[in-house]
Amino acid sequence: MEVVARKQAPDDLDRYIAERARKSPKLPTMVAARTNRRVLQHQLAERRVALGMTQTEAAVLMRTSQSSIARLESGENDVRVSTLERYAAALGCSIAMTLCQAS
Repeated sequence: MEVVARKQAPDDLDRYIAERARKSPKLPTMVAARTNRRVLQHQLAERRVALGMTQTEAAVLMRTSQSSIARLESGENDVRVSTLERYAAALGCSIAMTLCQAS
């Protein structure tokens, strides 16, 4: 997954992450990975809407509930990659991932 570039001035969250990163150097990488998954969840929701598909219709294709699709699309939950791949397949697309050296 590609790291999402932020174009905003640093805010309180950025400062908090920087402060915590001094204690845990892997934190920024973990935050970036979570942010990328969240962006992907929103992209999948946009794809479903573009296809004119309801959450219920997507749920039937995935053999799950509409509420599960709503939670997945909200981006609030840390969803497994395999679930995101299943959802992408139900929407007629796939997810491409790339291994990158951590900075």
